Amino acid sequence: MSLAAIPYPAAIPPKGALRVLFSCVGRRVELVTAFRAAAARLHRPLIAHATDRSWLAPAMHLVDRAHRSPPIDDPDYIPHLLRVVRREGIHLIVPLIDSDLMMLSLARPQFAELNCTVLISSPRVVAICRDKLLSYRHLTGAGIMTPQTWSLDEILAGRRACFPLYIKPRAGSAARGHYVCDDRAELQVLARRVTDPIFQEFVDGDEYTMDAYAAFDGRPRCVVPRHRLEIRTGEVSKGRVVMDRQLIDIGRRVVESLAECVGVITIQVIRGPDRRVRVIEINPRVGGGIPLSIAAGADFPRWILSTLAGKTPAIRPSAFQNGLHMLRYDSSVICPARRIRKPGGRLASAAGARRRRA
Repeated sequence: MSLAAIPYPAAIPPKGALRVLFSCVGRRVELVTAFRAAAARLHRPLIAHATDRSWLAPAMHLVDRAHRSPPIDDPDYIPHLLRVVRREGIHLIVPLIDSDLMMLSLARPQFAELNCTVLISSPRVVAICRDKLLSYRHLTGAGIMTPQTWSLDEILAGRRACFPLYIKPRAGSAARGHYVCDDRAELQVLARRVTDPIFQEFVDGDEYTMDAYAAFDGRPRCVVPRHRLEIRTGEVSKGRVVMDRQLIDIGRRVVESLAECVGVITIQVIRGPDRRVRVIEINPRVGGGIPLSIAAGADFPRWILSTLAGKTPAIRPSAFQNGLHMLRYDSSVICPARRIRKPGGRLASAAGARRRRA
């Protein structure tokens, strides 16, 4: 393990408010709420900040301060975040989507100069996780089962298994551009729809996600498996916590093999009828279904905030509630037009927005 690749979190004052910024916050209201609750358990107030490119992001109206950001591919994206951190005295940035992970990982030293910690793994880990072909090579090299995977060149050269095959983007996310093809004719059509496609053996079975917590020394401290009972647009809408030693062991092995993980790592697997488990995705960030693991007793936000405050959290790896279910529903944020039409800048306080359940 290269500890030099894992910068220790910047120290924050022992008293006063904790200032946390959630980048590309989107719909992640539950996560913001979980961090507020964790700070309260530490007897610290939390000032929640958020960035997003759109004022139409619901969570932008349910934080204390919201900052409209440039698009991720804009050259001013990281400089904008640095300005927000400097102006607001942000202690922690929590990335929430795949697209800006590498930029934030590479910029960790710049944020550290402002006494701000980015909850992100090393650039090497991010590169392995974001590139599905690199993920396959890493996992097979570590002796961890994963579906056989081929590049387009390998497919065209005839080096492939039999159909069906699973097609997805080499650097995609949220299950966009994923297809199953049953023959070569379908493959030729579907491959043109996917940017830089990869091809995997089709594996059927039950899908699980593991929320794995890696401390700032890169070592896994807790792994919570969740059975994905129902998926909507790539994110779990119904799930169940399972105390499954086989899955927990695989989650720990993945984190240990990567060696430079920080914070929450989301690992997706499929368990086939033969009980063999194959890793299909690794995302080095907080996943959308993490509220279930937190509710089950894996208090990731408190562990993270405690570490930032200079305390070593007491973590009991198996102290989470087996069988706990999460059943999601829609909820609305109601806000006046002036809060939506604001062309840029920030909202000094979004706490007054009214919520109404749909």
